[in-house]
Amino acid sequence: MSEEVIWNLCRGATATRVLGLAAELGVADSLAAGPRPVAEIAAEVGADARTLERYLRALASDGVFAEEESGVFRNTEASELLRRGAPWNAFAQLYGGVWHRAVGELDATGARAFDGEFWDWLADHPHERALFDLAMEDGTEKRVDRIAGLNWHDGEVVVDVGGGNGSLLLELFARRPGMRGIVLDLPETVRDEAALAVAGIEFVPGSFFERVPDGDTYTLGTVLHNWPDEEAAAILGTICRDAPAGARVLILDLVVDRAEGSAWFDLLGLALFAAHERTEAQWRALLAAAGLQLDDIGERLIQASCP
Repeated sequence: MSEEVIWNLCRGATATRVLGLAAELGVADSLAAGPRPVAEIAAEVGADARTLERYLRALASDGVFAEEESGVFRNTEASELLRRGAPWNAFAQLYGGVWHRAVGELDATGARAFDGEFWDWLADHPHERALFDLAMEDGTEKRVDRIAGLNWHDGEVVVDVGGGNGSLLLELFARRPGMRGIVLDLPETVRDEAALAVAGIEFVPGSFFERVPDGDTYTLGTVLHNWPDEEAAAILGTICRDAPAGARVLILDLVVDRAEGSAWFDLLGLALFAAHERTEAQWRALLAAAGLQLDDIGERLIQASCP
């Protein structure tokens, strides 16, 4: 059993890379109509047939794809998640691509492993920027579940700070109509502004280090865990400075000592940003440093307000 644990961790890097390649090639889409010989799949996706067969056989050993007979593969419930346009396809490509390379440079100094600023790199790589925005849609429904039941009023202006493509506000407004939304994010963010406008949401390009628009409630959906404490406090400080007194701030992020599953994601934050997931005590200290009043803290939702 102990050897199996170590083996699974040792082979993890290879599995992550191969899963990312399968997602990038669109193998799951090639198998959408049913089982196919690997030679046909390879010709369609532009891969070497023998190499692709080895990749698919390895993935099938863990339940991602299945080998019906020698050299003939089909989708499984797991591989269906890798269809193009799905958040897990985007996650697989990121984990098997740029994030895989960054994590491979981790050392014991605590320094950021990624060479340069990740956000600047994304701005120069539109394909990966689109993947990142799509990946961030994963879990949107659960995040909205945590805030939809709070008190909201007609005409309330909700500003999603670092809101990406606006998926959080789109889901929230589908459940709680009658409000107006503003998504603040970098101009290179991939979004459908026409769809946002139909829902009463405006996209405002800009940096949350410089300013935030006027609003009643400010949401930060898995944003602050991407920043070290100094920068995270600066983001919250911008909100405190620009928001009206009493404005509500809803932070949708993990509270480590209240939520499971954060340890490995914490290390991705270390590799990319020299950032970290936060405990309750660390969240309290961060909010205090930014001048915010803490109103409530749960395992994945921190509620605060501007003085």
